Amino acid sequence: MTVRVRFAPSPTGMFHVGGARSALQNWIYARQQGGVFVLRIEDTDAARNKPEWTEGILSALDWIGIERGSYEGPYFQSSYAGEHRAAAQRLHDAGRAYYCDCTREAVQARTGSQYQGYDGFCRDRGLEAGEGRALRFRTPDEGETVVVDLIRGEPTFENKLIEDFVIARGDGSPVFLLANVVDDMTMGITHVIRAEEHLPNTPKQQLLWDALGVKPPVWAHVPVVVNEKRQKLSKRRDKVALEAYRDEGYLAGAMRNYLMLLGWAPSGDREIVPWSVIEDEFRLEEVNPSPAFFDEKKLRAFNGEYIRALPVEEFVAACQPWLTGTDTIAPPPWQPEEFDAAAFAAVAPLAQTRIAVLSEIVPNVDFLFLADPLIDEAAWAKAMKEGAADLLDAAVAAFEALESWDAETLKSTLEAVGAERGLKLGKAQAPVRVAVTGRTVGLPLFESLEVLGRERTLTRLRAARVRLV
Repeated sequence: MTVRVRFAPSPTGMFHVGGARSALQNWIYARQQGGVFVLRIEDTDAARNKPEWTEGILSALDWIGIERGSYEGPYFQSSYAGEHRAAAQRLHDAGRAYYCDCTREAVQARTGSQYQGYDGFCRDRGLEAGEGRALRFRTPDEGETVVVDLIRGEPTFENKLIEDFVIARGDGSPVFLLANVVDDMTMGITHVIRAEEHLPNTPKQQLLWDALGVKPPVWAHVPVVVNEKRQKLSKRRDKVALEAYRDEGYLAGAMRNYLMLLGWAPSGDREIVPWSVIEDEFRLEEVNPSPAFFDEKKLRAFNGEYIRALPVEEFVAACQPWLTGTDTIAPPPWQPEEFDAAAFAAVAPLAQTRIAVLSEIVPNVDFLFLADPLIDEAAWAKAMKEGAADLLDAAVAAFEALESWDAETLKSTLEAVGAERGLKLGKAQAPVRVAVTGRTVGLPLFESLEVLGRERTLTRLRAARVRLV
C-alpha cells in the first residue's frame, strides 16, 4: 500500500500557523513512508472563498518548503460535487439515510430542550426528496465506534449517543462531513493527519466510510494550538497568519523548526536542529496529545538564532525585501536612489547580531540613507540634557581635527572629550548617538560613524547643536 496523506485547507482567509504545522507533519510523514502528499482546496463555501486566498495557501506552502510541483494537486473540492451527490444517493438507496423535514424549532418542541440532539422523528416516515428536506444518516442504535488513532489510542464512541446527522442540505448539496469522506475515498487517502478539533467528527465520518463499503483511513489527530492563556488560537484574537510572520521577517527555516516542536521534540536536550534531523527523527506516534502552546517570544528567539547563523552574504540577501519594499512589505523611509549597498554591506555584520526579525533592519540602518535622521523625541529629551551642547561643541572640534576617520580613533577621541567633563564613555556618547542616528539604541556608534563618514557626521552634530539653542 502506498501511503497517501492530504492537506485540505479552505481558501477563506490568511494561512493559519496551526494549518502550517499540520501540513508539515503530513509532508514529513509522506516522505518518511515513501508516500504521496495531496493538496486539496476545500472551496465549497462560495460566499467566503476568494482566488487570492487559494494563491495565499500555495505561496505559504512554498515558503515553508512544500513547493508547487512536489505534491499531487491542488485539487478543488467543488470539482467533485457529482461524486458527493452520488454517494448521498447510494446511502439513501441502501437505507442508510432518510429524508427529514424537521425544523430546529420542531425538534426542540418535541424534546423540550435546546441542547438535545435530533430525536429520529423522521426515521420511518418514508419521506422522499423534496424542497427543504435534509438527508440524514441513520446511525446504528447499538454498539460502539472505535477510532484507531496513532496519537490518541482508541477513542470509543457509543453509537446510541451519535444523533442521526445531516449529510445533505435541503437543496441537495452535501455537507462537509460527507464531502470530506467522499473526497478522501476518491483520492485514495490512507492516513488522515489533522487537528484535534476534528476528532468529534471522526466517528461520524468513520460510520460513513463503513456504510459506503470502504475501509476507513488511519487517523491521527494532532494537538490543538493554544495561546499563552491556553485558549485555542483565534484569527480574531491572536496573531495566527503565517503570511504576517513572513512579512515581519521570520525566516522559513526558523518557522518550520518551531512549528514542528508544537507537540513533538527531537532527541536530546535540543530544539534548534537542522531540518534533516527533523525529517529523520519525527515520529507521528510520539506526538504529545496535550494542547501545544504557540509562544511568540520563543519563536522570536528562535528566529534570532537562525538570523545569526546565516553567512553574512545570505543575511544581506535576506534583508533586501525590507530595504526596497514589496507588494506586501512597506517601502523603507528613504528613496531608492539614497540607498548605498556598500554602506549597508559594511554594517550588515553589526546589525545581524542585534535583530530578531528582518524587519528590524530598517530602524537600525535608516540613518545611513536619509538626509537627516528620524529623531525620536523621547530619545532626544533623554540625551540632550544640561551639558549636551558643550559636549557636542567639543566633539565637533575634536572630530574636525582628526587625520584618521576610523572607529577606534573616533572612540578614543570621544572618550577623551567625555573624560575632560567627568563623563564616562556611555554618558558622553549618548548625545552624539541621538544627534547622528536619532535614537538612543542601535548599531555600535563608532563603527556607524565610520561608515556614515566625516562630513555627514559633522553636519548632523552641528544641526543638533543648533537645535539645542
